[in-house]
Amino acid sequence: MELQKIKEEIDVSPGEYLFHQPTKNIVICGSIKRKDRIIRYLAGTRLAEDAVDNFRKIKLSHAEAQERRISRCKGCGG
Repeated sequence: MELQKIKEEIDVSPGEYLFHQPTKNIVICGSIKRKDRIIRYLAGTRLAEDAVDNFRKIKLSHAEAQERRISRCKGCGG
């Protein structure tokens, strides 16, 4: 797993998992205020805002993504 700094053009989207450095937690991006460079995020049951500089994008290698993939039920697949 690699943590990448978020670039100036803010290349994240709502629903994406991000690493929040001050709390050292993985959070879900809720919305982005591009003009103010603020991200609203969901951490557990708490909704909060913080500056873009406090977040890092999570990038998985191909092998890690394959390892974390969850198989679906194959009961009806025949």
